[in-house]
Amino acid sequence: MKKLLMTACIFAACTGVVMADGNAFTPLNFNDTTYGTTPPAVNTVADVSEATGNGNIQNAIQQLDNAQTDIRNELLNLKTKFADVDAQYKLVKTERNALKKQVNSVERRIKEIEKAKEKIRKNML
Repeated sequence: MKKLLMTACIFAACTGVVMADGNAFTPLNFNDTTYGTTPPAVNTVADVSEATGNGNIQNAIQQLDNAQTDIRNELLNLKTKFADVDAQYKLVKTERNALKKQVNSVERRIKEIEKAKEKIRKNML
């Protein structure tokens, strides 16, 4: 069931990506083709704002990488803390079960002594 759900999600995501541009591919789609026009001129000189924007993008990517590293470190710390708490929980649980068995055995011994006292009292009368 889990694999089926995962496959369906992947299929839905891929389908969404294929249709993301809004144009379904049709081999006979001539509406967006224009003939007889010259292609637009390409500017070969690098624009200063474009270079600055590229640096800003690289800076943003670097900041995201740093944030991701910090979050992964925090996750590692949380997993370590969880493992410690889990180990303490298991230790306390084991100790609790051992003490419960001891309490039950002592209660049984007290009941046996009470029964023995009752038998002795009946025999004395």
